[in-house]
Amino acid sequence: MAERGDPRLPGVTDDDPDRVICHVDMDCFYAACERLRKPELRGEPVVVGMGYEPGESHGAVATASYEARAHGIESAQGIAAALDRLPRVEDIDDPDDTDAVGHYCAVDMEYYETVSDEVRSVLDDCAGTVRAVSIDEAYLDITDRTSWQRVDGRTLAEGYARHVKERIHESVGVVASVGVAPTMSAAKVASDHDKPDGLVVIEPGEVREFFAPLDVEAVHGVGPVTARELREIGIETAGDLAAADPDALAPFGERGREIRSFARGDDHRSVTPVGRPKSLSRESAFTEATADVEAKRERVATLTAAVADRADREDALYQTIGIKVVTPPFDVNTRARSLPGPVADADLVHDVALSLLAEFHEADVRKLGVRVSNLAFAAGEQSDLDGWETVEPVDKQADGRSDGGTDPTDENRSVGATELTEWTNEEPTIDEGDSDSRSDQGQRTLGEFDADG
Repeated sequence: MAERGDPRLPGVTDDDPDRVICHVDMDCFYAACERLRKPELRGEPVVVGMGYEPGESHGAVATASYEARAHGIESAQGIAAALDRLPRVEDIDDPDDTDAVGHYCAVDMEYYETVSDEVRSVLDDCAGTVRAVSIDEAYLDITDRTSWQRVDGRTLAEGYARHVKERIHESVGVVASVGVAPTMSAAKVASDHDKPDGLVVIEPGEVREFFAPLDVEAVHGVGPVTARELREIGIETAGDLAAADPDALAPFGERGREIRSFARGDDHRSVTPVGRPKSLSRESAFTEATADVEAKRERVATLTAAVADRADREDALYQTIGIKVVTPPFDVNTRARSLPGPVADADLVHDVALSLLAEFHEADVRKLGVRVSNLAFAAGEQSDLDGWETVEPVDKQADGRSDGGTDPTDENRSVGATELTEWTNEEPTIDEGDSDSRSDQGQRTLGEFDADG
């Protein structure tokens, strides 16, 4: 999507309550795309799987339409488990004699990106400043296009947001939920509040009141794991979080201060276009901590495929391959290996990530992540990797001190809150854990994801 500048009405600043921010979130986007090219799937249970091939039972659910969710299908669920709950239409001799059957499709990112580009073209036309945070999600600053003025009982901002929704549906044929508010975090909560096909407006001065009765997990930046930990200290609602003693949130570090501010309606971030990333990563949390070696290897393999695919679509080469392993209670460990030069090699990402994971085969693991970094986007030949296996990772303490080794660019360390933020503010995916919950939408976008948006 073409990124534009930041035209503003005179006197409007990032802290101005007159800002009008719109969050657009496409409902069950992958399933909606499949229905665009297969209209017969409208109203039918649709399941889109990553790592899935027609007729097979491997892979994980990326998107479950609302009809499929009614049968217990959830994002991040294994395809085999999904098939137990919702049989595949091709596997049933007489679908009319079965209570429900599902239409299972393999992820087709190239097609989804084509549809996404059409949506983004509409958004660019509707707003002077657009921040696309994923293939199906974007923030718009529409301050220069509308206002909070009331006419005939509703705000002009609401009318303009409805116009955006209608433009998307009429031009592209997919449905969006839209939230409008004076801040980015509140607009995100608003768009999540009434899915699918919702339009929720939170006016200036009403954010804290609107938030107060909501479950704490509704606050932007609070995923299932953080929500559980907050409930353990008596914080059940967004109102509780807004009123919480900052000292009680000290164990959550900067993240605790941020989510408390969001719950209070304080968010001074501005909608800014996204530049080229410094790294690409995917993360996935288990519902419960597991020591199952195969489950961990399969999850890392899935994540490596997603990361390599994203790098390929970004035309990015990478020189460092790393993993993140989160063990109970919430200890974060990263391991990384640097190569002699930048490459684009999905098999290599897979092999290196699994090699790094071997250290944690016996460990209970809550969350796994895979990252490629030291990116290069310039055209040119890849590096010769002869002898890359001889590069040994360096053991480092949390403060970065080296215990030995030969290559200071390699990492093998436990990290603190700062480095955890570096991961969580990038691109989580198929997350059953502590990224922003998307359970109401039933989708884990396997393409672009930007958790700091």
